[in-house]
Amino acid sequence: MVRINDIVDEILKYNPQADVEILQKAYVFSAQAHKGQTRLSGEPYLIHPLEVAHTLTRMNLDVPSVVSGLLHDTLEDSYVSKEEIEKYFGNEIAELVDGVTKISKIPLKTSEESRVENFRKMILAMSKDIRVILVKLADRYHNMQTLNFLSPEKQIEIAKETIEIYAPLAHRLGIEWMKEELEDTSFKYLKPADYRVIADKIARKKKERDEYISEVIGVLKERFEQFHLNAEISGRAKRLYSIYRKMTHESLNIDDIYDIIAFRVVVNSIKECYEALGIVHAFFKPIPGKFSDYIALPKANMYQSLHTKIIGPYGEKIEIQIRTHEMHKIAEEGIAAHWKYKEGKMFDAKEDKIFAWLRRIIEWQQELKDNKEFMEVFKIDLFSDEVYVFTPKGDVRDLPKGATPIDFAYAIHSELGHRCVGAKVNGKLVPLRYILKSGDSVEILTNPTHKPSKDWLNSVVTSKAKTKIRQWIKTEQREQSIELGRALLDKEMAKHDKSIAKLLKSGELQAISKDFSLETVEDLFASVGYGLYTPLQVLGKIIPESEKPSKLKTLISSFKKGRDSAIKVQGIDGLVVRFAKCCNPIPGDKIFGFITRGRGLTIHVADCPNVHTYDEQRQVEVSWQTNKDFTYPVRLKIVGSDRKGLLSDISSIMASNKANIISAQAMTYPDRSAAGMYEIEIGNMSQLQKIIKSIQKIKGVRSVERIRGTV
Repeated sequence: MVRINDIVDEILKYNPQADVEILQKAYVFSAQAHKGQTRLSGEPYLIHPLEVAHTLTRMNLDVPSVVSGLLHDTLEDSYVSKEEIEKYFGNEIAELVDGVTKISKIPLKTSEESRVENFRKMILAMSKDIRVILVKLADRYHNMQTLNFLSPEKQIEIAKETIEIYAPLAHRLGIEWMKEELEDTSFKYLKPADYRVIADKIARKKKERDEYISEVIGVLKERFEQFHLNAEISGRAKRLYSIYRKMTHESLNIDDIYDIIAFRVVVNSIKECYEALGIVHAFFKPIPGKFSDYIALPKANMYQSLHTKIIGPYGEKIEIQIRTHEMHKIAEEGIAAHWKYKEGKMFDAKEDKIFAWLRRIIEWQQELKDNKEFMEVFKIDLFSDEVYVFTPKGDVRDLPKGATPIDFAYAIHSELGHRCVGAKVNGKLVPLRYILKSGDSVEILTNPTHKPSKDWLNSVVTSKAKTKIRQWIKTEQREQSIELGRALLDKEMAKHDKSIAKLLKSGELQAISKDFSLETVEDLFASVGYGLYTPLQVLGKIIPESEKPSKLKTLISSFKKGRDSAIKVQGIDGLVVRFAKCCNPIPGDKIFGFITRGRGLTIHVADCPNVHTYDEQRQVEVSWQTNKDFTYPVRLKIVGSDRKGLLSDISSIMASNKANIISAQAMTYPDRSAAGMYEIEIGNMSQLQKIIKSIQKIKGVRSVERIRGTV
C-alpha cells in the first residue's frame, strides 16, 4: 500500500525543491473529504488518490499535478467545492482538479452519449492544460488494476473504453509503459481465453527464454567491446497484447510466433546508434524490410530509436531497438521526460510539434457537432501508425498507415484536397486510391473547378480528410436542397397567387419556419428540398382555413392521417412518412428513418439489408407512437403436414386474434407436406407474436416464419 511518505520521497528524487508542505496538506484534505468512504474492494477510498498521485510521480510530474492526483475525486465523491480547493490550494490546482472531475452537468440520453460528452470535455480541458489528461490517465491506470471487483458487464465496458481510448492516448503522449500495461489489463478482461493461452505459453518457457536472453546479451556485449562501444543492453519478452495483435493480424498460432523477444541497446550518442546498428548487421543476418529509422524520422510523439529484426543465435528471430539515453528517457516517460510547464502557455516550441495532433482534435471537437462522427475521428487519430512522405519541396509529412494521395492533399490544405484530380508519386501518375509508402515523394494535380467525390470517403483514412469531405458534402447537399425547396415552394405558391419574396418581406415565412420547429427560412427550404415536408404542408400554414379550396383541404389533411402518424420524428408529428416495402416494419420493430429526396421519410426495420445502402447523413431518429391505432401488412409462411382442416384451424386462430386476412395461398407437395403464405393485417408486435405462438401449437404445423418483402 502506498503512503504519503512514499510519494514525497519519489518527488524529491527528481525535484529536490518540491513543496513538500502542500503535498502533506493535500493528503490531509483528501483524507478528510473521503473519510468513511470505501471502494468496492472494501479498502478505504483514500488508497485510490494515493495510488494516482504515486503514478504521477512515476511520470516525474510537477507538484501541482501530484496534488491534483490526491484531490482529483474530491469534487465528485465528497462535499468539497471548487471554491474550497481554490481557497486552500490556489487557482492552478483548482482548475486541474475541475478539469479531471467526471461529473456531467449536461442532461444526456444514453450512456454512449455520456461517454462521448466526457471525451469532448476531456479534450477541452486538455486544450487548457495538458496535465489534466495525465492525471486522468493515472486515475484510469489504478482503476484498471482493481477492475476485478466490478461486475463482468462493467469490466468489459471499462476495458473496451480503455483499449480504444486511454491506451492509445498514453501512446500519443509517449508514455509507453502505461500504454502497454493498460492494453494487457484490458486484453485480460476482453479476451480471457486468449489471454490465458498466451500467458501460460510465455510462463512455461520463462526459464528457457531467460537463458536465451542472457546468452544474446553476452554475445552483443562481446561484439560491441571489440569496437570499443559502451552500451547498456537488456532483453525481455514482448507484451501479451502485442503478441495477440501479431497473431490476429498475421493469422498465426502462438506456436508460429518466434520473434517474441526484444532487445534494447542504449548508447551515448546518435553517432553510436548507427555504429551499433552496423555491428549488429555485420554479425547477424538482418531480415529484409524489417528496419525502421525513427531517429531520422521521429514518431508523432517524439519517439526515436532504430528498429531492426535479425536472425539471432539458433535461428531465432529477434528485434533490437537502438537509442541514446535521452531517447530512452523520452520513450519511457513520454511528455514527462521534457515537462516544463509555463503559466499561461499550452506548449513550448518543442511540445508544439509533439501535440499538433491535439490541436487538430480540439478543432474537430469544435467543428463536429455529431458525437458519433467526433468519436470516429478521435479514434482514427489515436490509433494511426505513421508513414513518412515528401512534398515536391522535400518537406516531410507524417500520415497514418494506409493513407492515399487524397489524405496527403488534405494534410497540406483543405482547398488542395477539394481540388485534387490526380497525383504523381515518385514522378509517376498513380490512382488516387494508391496506398502511400514511407519515402514516397508526392505531387498533387488540381483543377480549380473540381469538387470532392463522396466515393473518396471509402479510400481516405485521415481524420482531416474524412471530416473535410463530409463537411463539403453536407454543405453541397444543403445548398442543392435549399435551391430545390425554394423552387418547389415558389411553383406551388404561384398557383394560389402567393410569392416567396412577399412572404419573406412580411416575415410570414420566418414564423412558419418556427411552426415547423426550424431555426431559419433556409432550414424550411432545405426540408422541402430533402422531401421532409411537402410544399402543400407549408402552403397549409399560409392560406387561411376559410380561403382553402376543398381540394387543397383534402390534400393537406391526407398528410395528417393514416399509418404515417404512428411515427414520431425527432419530436415532430405530421410529416410525410412511408413504410419500406422491402421489410414492412410494424410497431415493436426497431426502426430507422431515411430521408428520400422527393418522397419524404422512409421507415425501415433496423436489420433491413437495404439500410446499409443509405447515406448516414440522411438518417433520422424515429420512434413508434404506441397510442396510434392502425394496421400493418405482414406476411407469414406456415409449413406443416397436409391434413384436412389445417387451413381452417389457421384461419380460426387469426380471426380469434383479430387479424384480418388479406390474401392466402396454399401449396401441397408429394411428401404430404403443405406450405401456406398468408398476408394479414395486424396492429403491433405483441399481436403478431401471439398469433405465431398460437399457430405453432396447431397439430401438424412445423414452422411459422415472418417474411419480409413486398406485399
